[in-house]
Order: sequence, then C-alpha cells, then structure tokens
Amino acid sequence: MDVQRLVQTAQALVADKKGILAADESSGTIKRRFDSINVESTEENRRNYREMLFRTAGVADFVSGVILFDETIRQAGADGTPLVKVLSDQGIIPGIKVDAGTVPLPGAPDEVVTEGLDGLRNRLKEYVELGAGFTKWRAVISISDRTPTSYGISVNAHALARFAALSQEAGLVPIVEPEILRDGDHSIERCFEVTEETLREVFDQLAQQNVLLEGMLLKPSMVISGGSAGQRATPEDVAQMTIDCFKRVLPSAVPGVVFLSGGEPDNSVTANLNAINQRVAKYGAPWQLSFSFGRSLQGAPLVAWAGKAENREDAALAFYTRARLTSAARQGTYVPEDAGNSGVS
Repeated sequence: MDVQRLVQTAQALVADKKGILAADESSGTIKRRFDSINVESTEENRRNYREMLFRTAGVADFVSGVILFDETIRQAGADGTPLVKVLSDQGIIPGIKVDAGTVPLPGAPDEVVTEGLDGLRNRLKEYVELGAGFTKWRAVISISDRTPTSYGISVNAHALARFAALSQEAGLVPIVEPEILRDGDHSIERCFEVTEETLREVFDQLAQQNVLLEGMLLKPSMVISGGSAGQRATPEDVAQMTIDCFKRVLPSAVPGVVFLSGGEPDNSVTANLNAINQRVAKYGAPWQLSFSFGRSLQGAPLVAWAGKAENREDAALAFYTRARLTSAARQGTYVPEDAGNSGVS
C-alpha cells in the first residue's frame, strides 16, 4: 500500500472549491435518463454525451474527479483520445464504480445488499492500468417502519469495508457510499438516528479491516426529512443535524465528505450544501465537506443537449453553470439568484 499516494489523492479530490462529478450511471439508469429526452441509449450516444461533459471548458476549476462506469473508462473520444486522458490532461482524476448493484438481502425481504466483491481484486488491477485513481461502492439503506435492521446495516457495512480494503491494496482511494434513501415520510430526526447507526457500523467495519482513514472519502446522504414528509426541514436544520451527526461518528482522520445528491431537486441540494459549509465556516469542522453529484450536475445539461450535436455548446454551458453554482455552495457562498445567470465567468 502506497500510503503517501492514497493520502495525496484523497486530499486532491476534496481540494478547495472542488468536488466530484458522478458519471457512473449503469446501463439501465442511463437508458432511463435518455428515455426522458427521447434519445436512444446507444454506445455512441452515451460516449458523445459524456465526452461533451468532460470537455467542457473551465469545468476543471470546479471538478476534481469523475466517477466513470466500466464502459466509459474503456472508451475513446470522437478524435480517438481515451476519455481517461481527456480528464487527466485537465488535472481531473478519473475514478471507477466497482460495485455490481443491489440484490434482495436473504432473510430480510425489505432490504438489499450490494454485490461485486467476487473477482474485485483482479478488476481493480485492470482499472489501475486503465488510469483510475479512485473507486466507489454504493450501499443502500432504506427507512420505513421495519427498516433498516441491524442485520441489513451490518452486512452492507461489511461489504463497504471489504471494498475499501481491496481498493487501498491496489493503490486506489475508496469512496465509501452508504446511501440513506430519501424515500418516505420520515422526519429529519428519524434520518439522524439511521444515519448515526449506519455510519457507526461502517466505521467499526473499516477499523476491523485496517482501512487507512486518511486515504479514503465518505459519500453519505445529508441528514434530511423524507421526500414525502409533510414538513420538510430547512437548509439550516439540515446543516446543523448533518454536522452534529458526523461529530458523533465520523473520525477526524477522514480528509473529506463528498455528499450525494440523492434525487433532491437542484435548488434544494445546493442550498443544503451551502448551509452546511456556512455552518462550518462559523463553527469549524475537521473535514472538507464537498460534493459527488450526478443528477444535480447533469439534469440541466442533459435536457439542453437532447441528443443533438448542434446543442453541445448550450449543454456544456448548462453543465459549467451547475458546476460553478455547486462549487459556490461547497464554499458557502452560493446565492440562489445566481442560478438564473448562466453566463460563464
């Protein structure tokens, strides 16, 4: 294990003003996204769309890394340049999603577990050769009257730790993603309880498997109300509850947190991230609090692109704008009115 390299990469991914673009949609997910704009999900269309995002001028000012799907890390751009090189030439670190998705958890019909550990060591070696600098694994935790169970949490936490240990062995920084789903009408207090229990188990498992905390990142959900809750918490409440929860369970050795957007509307997740960083600026925190967004960064450019080459410039501008605004929120300087100004500064 190259400790120095792991630490340097982890710190670079949460560099000041920057965060991560999650462009690792599975084949099924990207098809649903393309269906929403009436574009066929062919390999060429997927390549053209992602290449447009990756080549957006100036976006490296706001994006430190990009999580890729297996197909994408092997693709070359229209001019023959590997997409990994397109990113690395801008100082953007390529990463790779390595989990194989979720399946029902035996003995717990309302819960799922993430697969993909079989053969992972060999796959990681190949991804290093292809140019990856970090990895990501997503576990899914739901909130309901019956979930999560301690069994569901522990099984997923164990898999996350196994993945993280194997990644570091290969010289890759693991991004550990225990996603607490926003689905449901639960309160922010209930989300706090589940997040605390989940993160406590995750870090217990990481410790048991000798994962270097300084060489990893956490990709959690924010502590928020359920998406269908009758009264949803304000950004200020989200900031306080999220940071208070982290202070109970998140070791200060972890260099940074890269929040997932979790399907929250763009304006909502950006306002929450901004409030979190404003609170940190006032009261302090030992971690960088950044972003690893997919839908929140890609929704606007996807609609602008609409599968047409003539729309590439408008789509790139939409992506640049979302990245710029999210970077501002990462610094606690986001102003909602700026969202209406799409000019490149």
